[in-house]
Amino acid sequence: MNEPDSQLDRVFHALGDRTRRAMLERLSAGPMSVSRLTEPLGISVAAVVQHLQILEASGLVRTEKSGRVRTCGIDPAGLAIAAKWLQERRSAWEERFDRLGDLLESDGGGGAR
Repeated sequence: MNEPDSQLDRVFHALGDRTRRAMLERLSAGPMSVSRLTEPLGISVAAVVQHLQILEASGLVRTEKSGRVRTCGIDPAGLAIAAKWLQERRSAWEERFDRLGDLLESDGGGGAR
């Protein structure tokens, strides 16, 4: 498996968890401290840190420590990897549907005889 596939696997693994998606939703409003991110999730800070490690490894989140405060924010590069993969699949399917539409039109609608 090559590196881009491995990175894509990490992104989709990270996105596959409801709590991590909720964390990304919160972070879409802007960077915030881990303690602030933890507040509405109803889980421990330790659990949030474990989720953040997965999000960071996937490239979806960056964290920075300043003194005793760790701040995290979305890293657009991780989202771009997933968006690119999804767009490639979408383009392929749109081409197939266009060819099917052309075939059906050239066949006179493809109705039963």
